[in-house]
Amino acid sequence: MSRPSTRSEPSELIYFKVYKSQIPVIEQAIETAALMLGSDKSRGYCLEMICADFLAGAAIDGGNPEILLQSISRYYKFLPGPQQEAFLSEVAQNA
Repeated sequence: MSRPSTRSEPSELIYFKVYKSQIPVIEQAIETAALMLGSDKSRGYCLEMICADFLAGAAIDGGNPEILLQSISRYYKFLPGPQQEAFLSEVAQNA
């Protein structure tokens, strides 16, 4: 499964207030995500992955396991084919 093209997927602008002191942390997190995910990814995509990672971490600490499952599923969809196969193999070995 591939993610829909950002040009064909409906989008929405989201605005929220941040303090000037928060901007460096936010920018650094988005830049780091872009390095990990590929510099061709949009800032919105990078922010989505930062949020997904946060939710997965929160679920591990005793939160809702459904959130963890959703996060893992989203990450899985973005893996290239060989890494998806390696992931499935790893899961099967540990099951």
